[in-house]
Amino acid sequence: MGRGGSRPHAAPLLHARRHGQVTITFLPTLAVTLPLLVIRLRLNVSPSRFTVRMRKNKQLGLNEAQPRSPLKYFGLTLALTIPFWVAGALTHFQFLPGLPVSTLALVCPLVAASILIYRESGLEGVATLLKRAFDFRRVTAKIWYVPAILLMPGIMAVSYVAMRSMGEPLPAPQISITTTLVLFAVFFVSAIGEELGWSGYAIDPLQARFGALGGALLLGIVWAMWHFIPLLSVQRAPAWIAWWSLGTVASRVIITWLYNNTGRSVFIAVIFQAMINLTWQLFPINGSYYDPRVTGLIYAAVAIVAVVVWGQKNGCGLELKVKIQ
Repeated sequence: MGRGGSRPHAAPLLHARRHGQVTITFLPTLAVTLPLLVIRLRLNVSPSRFTVRMRKNKQLGLNEAQPRSPLKYFGLTLALTIPFWVAGALTHFQFLPGLPVSTLALVCPLVAASILIYRESGLEGVATLLKRAFDFRRVTAKIWYVPAILLMPGIMAVSYVAMRSMGEPLPAPQISITTTLVLFAVFFVSAIGEELGWSGYAIDPLQARFGALGGALLLGIVWAMWHFIPLLSVQRAPAWIAWWSLGTVASRVIITWLYNNTGRSVFIAVIFQAMINLTWQLFPINGSYYDPRVTGLIYAAVAIVAVVVWGQKNGCGLELKVKIQ
């Protein structure tokens, strides 16, 4: 949970620019919700697709006798999160710019997954889930550490250059190595709390049901909506949240792309989410001047490349490889 951002030196861009706000809000909202309509049309599964899904379940290591329910998981995560939202509403304290008290809800995805897995397979299952936070042995092709670590700095660098070219008075980045290392450690731990739930529990049954892209889009939408209350608590405008949501859904597609191409490694997902929050907090000074309109569109472009271009060239884009005998 993070990437709220702040602008201590000037009024936020979207707060100052009210002209055309309806259009600004509508476009990213349409981009987020349109895939749901497509997915809804595919809910009727033919016998052959059902067979494929059952084989995907086996490949993903899902227990067919006790199928995981993403809906139940999302509901439990929401219930666990509500007390943190209430606590955040009662105080204006922020751990870092854009990170209110409700950020502590980052433990809820992990706690919800642990509760459900305990009911499925006891303490042994919970221990297996926790070990996935450091499942780096799944990453057989080490080249995948390159996008996991460097993709976010690249996205933020492009965003910075784009905003400067648009005439935005951005200050020069002020990055301390010590601060960077400390923040990465903090965000790495927080990402474990989230990704053991989102990637370690929720994404596989969603992929088995809707395919990798459909599952990633659905999880991305839930992930974005889970942040709405904290974003509102730090006075984010609806247009800001809409564009931020576009980037968040796209970043979940990227995480799923990395996850599927690294043997379903939660460790890789944790690294990438930690880099998301780290680069946001450093852009260019403590998250100041962060503009989700620019960054969100860059996220979306990278996600499209991952799904379309990479898949066409390598045959292993977002979708998992499932052999049908």
